[in-house]
Amino acid sequence: MSTATAPSHRSLPTATTAPAPRRALDWRVRFALLSLVWGFSFLLIKVGTHAFAPFQVTFGRLLFGTAVLAVAMAVRRAGPPRGARTWGHLAVAAFFLNALPFSLFAYAELTIPSTLAGICNATSPLWGMALSLVALSEDRPTRRRVAGLGIGFLGVLTVLGAWQGFSGLDVTGTAMALLASLSYPVGWIYVRRTLAGRGESHLSLTGAQLFLATLQLAVVTPLFTTWPASFPVVPVLAVVALGALGTGFAVLLQYGIVAEVGPTTGQMVTYFIPVIATAAGVTLLDEALTWNTPVGALIVLAGAALTQSRPRRSPAGQP
Repeated sequence: MSTATAPSHRSLPTATTAPAPRRALDWRVRFALLSLVWGFSFLLIKVGTHAFAPFQVTFGRLLFGTAVLAVAMAVRRAGPPRGARTWGHLAVAAFFLNALPFSLFAYAELTIPSTLAGICNATSPLWGMALSLVALSEDRPTRRRVAGLGIGFLGVLTVLGAWQGFSGLDVTGTAMALLASLSYPVGWIYVRRTLAGRGESHLSLTGAQLFLATLQLAVVTPLFTTWPASFPVVPVLAVVALGALGTGFAVLLQYGIVAEVGPTTGQMVTYFIPVIATAAGVTLLDEALTWNTPVGALIVLAGAALTQSRPRRSPAGQP
């Protein structure tokens, strides 16, 4: 999987994937389930922040996500990665792929709707393409990819209502959501440069990555937050679901899909996430929706898709 264009939810696509066994549940059903789980993550973040500080939401998310992967590693007898150097690289990956973006999204949703956070997440492929052109020598600019960047940028301006002077928009919250989306491709590129081609399984590397991100939040959270005064049932369940389903279970689903149908099809889930996030926020949280939000989101997705597309190759011997 190209680490600069992977779906923006937290994987470590580095090790060689063995051929996937035939599964009872069709990959299309699992793809739809993954889209729903990741799309609803932004709603769960919003509900979690109703009762807990953003760092606490992120810590709970990582804790329960790590627990799911730990169980999966035990069942599959996948041991942890070896070598201090590997763990050092994983700590950096954990920061950029988990600890930082998860925390930024949680803080962003204190002041912006979950729908806007989900749409900002869709800019990750655009950031990834722009960064890969600079950081990865094998990624060359093409007219198609540059056009996709331009279209995506226009989509972002449409979502933010640039012609209105961004009135009514919380600049800080929106900037945090966009920085969270930028953090993912930074992490992917780092992984691609430092951990690509290792012999450990995806499960082993990602389990260690989430564990290290949990440790990072375990250190930061007590320094910037106080113990919650209460533990309301709905926000607690939201954080548990965000971690166990939106992080741990989703990663397992993603790997199965990529192993079965390939990374190109697997990464298409990125384009369904903002649609589901918007539908969930509007219907379940009564968030306001103006015309420019869905229109801008469609333009962003079109630009992102264009940056990831590749020209068709002619048969051998044909121009």
